[in-house]
Amino acid sequence: MGCKNCCSICLQCLFGYETNVMLVINNKGVGALFRLIQFMIIAYVAVYVCWIQRAYQDTDSVISSVSTKVKGNILTNTSIEGVHVWDVPEYVIPPQGEKSFFVLTNVIPTPGQTQSKCPEIPSEVTKCESDSDCIEGHTEVHGNGVQTGHCVQYSDTIKTCEVHAWCPLENDTIIPKPALLGAAEHFTVLIKNNIQYPKFNFRKRNLLHHINSTYLKNCTFDRKTDPHCPIFRLGHMVTEAGEDFSVMALKGGIIGILIDWNCDLEFPERFCIPKYSFSRLDNKNPENNVAPGYNFRFAKYYKNNKSIETRTLIKAFGIRFDVIVFGMAGKFNIVPTIVNLGAALACLSLVTAICDWVMLTCMKDRDQYAKRKFIHLNQNGDSVLLFSMETTSYGTP
Repeated sequence: MGCKNCCSICLQCLFGYETNVMLVINNKGVGALFRLIQFMIIAYVAVYVCWIQRAYQDTDSVISSVSTKVKGNILTNTSIEGVHVWDVPEYVIPPQGEKSFFVLTNVIPTPGQTQSKCPEIPSEVTKCESDSDCIEGHTEVHGNGVQTGHCVQYSDTIKTCEVHAWCPLENDTIIPKPALLGAAEHFTVLIKNNIQYPKFNFRKRNLLHHINSTYLKNCTFDRKTDPHCPIFRLGHMVTEAGEDFSVMALKGGIIGILIDWNCDLEFPERFCIPKYSFSRLDNKNPENNVAPGYNFRFAKYYKNNKSIETRTLIKAFGIRFDVIVFGMAGKFNIVPTIVNLGAALACLSLVTAICDWVMLTCMKDRDQYAKRKFIHLNQNGDSVLLFSMETTSYGTP
């Protein structure tokens, strides 16, 4: 009999089913709080987690390559160079950049420089009265050459230390106004951008399916009429960045071409398209206007009629365009879906605990609720206080 009873108990434990008793409290205040918190959690999960964050998706970052091709010509007529036609090899420096390209807009040329001796440009450290003020072999950090130790006449009233250098020296204190190549705003650039999301084996380029050779020959990017055209007018990009091309061309600057490839791969491939925007990237703070713009120097070397090495030094001002590609792609995945669904259910389970605390702490009938919520055993029981197996439900009559 003992063995039979033992087997019966084991079967009851193995196949028995336990369920909680539902305790319904008809209190409008607690019931409203219960439903309000539930609604807030469900709304948060539905709107923010699922709709805005798309937390049910797996994501991948974009990988891209960029190539550019600038087109345009400018005719200039100056006292130094005379009539000159500038084409792409001259004003795009270097010909191929790493996701960027530079367009020359203004120049200070110093032609006919040769290796010789000449007076240094006047400054506080280069002015002199006699040879004793100049040190042979000395080099000033902001100077143009190596001092010879002689004090020579720079002008009728000023003497400076003589230097070994490329003479005549450059004088960059006067910047041409208006910009010599200000017409560069009418140049165009073709931007070819190839992107991929390796995790989803997805590849695309900004030359969309409907773009053909005929379309490319006639289109120019316009946010309203041609938002998908990959050919951009330089002046239009600068204007969209909130700048005046004629002003920016004087001393140069940096413009960012931002290509946004954020894609939801739940939708067909044709809905994944680039979005273009433009922004000035270099500092243009009027209160801290030290070293404004963008410039550098380069030289063109040649032999003169006496076979002496000669060069034309050019201080180049211009606009550098940086192509910045960014984006994220998302696609449904069961793992993040289960994780976020579990987190939502865990948050919902806290609603009962919050309402229990309010009911047992803040309500005037909290003692009455506590008697139903907890079972108090008499002194003959095995325990002084036990929690009941009742589950609380809140509602209104």
